[in-house]
Amino acid sequence: MTHRNDLIARARQAALKAYAPYSGFSVGCAVESVDGQVAVGANMENACFRLGVCAEVSALTAAQQAFGLDRVARIAVVGGRVENGALAGEMVVTSCGGCRQSILEAAQLSGNDVEMISGSGDGAKVDVRRISDLLPLGFGPDNLKDAAS
Repeated sequence: MTHRNDLIARARQAALKAYAPYSGFSVGCAVESVDGQVAVGANMENACFRLGVCAEVSALTAAQQAFGLDRVARIAVVGGRVENGALAGEMVVTSCGGCRQSILEAAQLSGNDVEMISGSGDGAKVDVRRISDLLPLGFGPDNLKDAAS
């Protein structure tokens, strides 16, 4: 597996390719598979604000194409402002509720309680939790086992 600092570095690098002209807040995400493959994504804003895409969903989409959501093991997310070509910011960034729901989907498909690595834009601070801690009693594919076929 990739070292946590390397995964954070990949997320920070991805954030530099974000399209965030309205908020000025660039977010990058790196998704690692159970066998060490990494897919990245960044937020993409839109003049119609509600049509923007979060970095986590962008990265999960890339991960589905690269190795499948059923192979997701860890996710790193960071965010902040871009200054002189580098990501800056002191606050640890965590995933929004919608992204947590998308991550739970991957966690239940993979059978892994996905490790969530949240970091500050400057990379100095890191917080590590599991998706089950960030979205307790979440609703996902496992909850649909009693649905009619």
